[in-house]
Amino acid sequence: MPYIKPEERGYLRPLTSEYHKTDIQNPGELNYLISKLCKRYLDAKKHASNGYEANYQAFNDVIGALEGAKLELYRRRIASYEDLKIKENGDI
Repeated sequence: MPYIKPEERGYLRPLTSEYHKTDIQNPGELNYLISKLCKRYLDAKKHASNGYEANYQAFNDVIGALEGAKLELYRRRIASYEDLKIKENGDI
């Protein structure tokens, strides 16, 4: 996971403080928010390239970030849950 140094997070704080006010109710809402972030990134890449569509690198950036976030979620939250369930219920 590409951690961002605390001193470099300043411009992201307004966004992250707003999502704390939102009670995401279901997977559709979660997907919507993730998709909006991805779209914003791709739109910024589109504007950065003088109005042309985002290129392969931009799409690859998004897929890589999503995959990295998935792996980080697994590493930090799901693996420990799985370990707990193995202790409770036994291994396969």
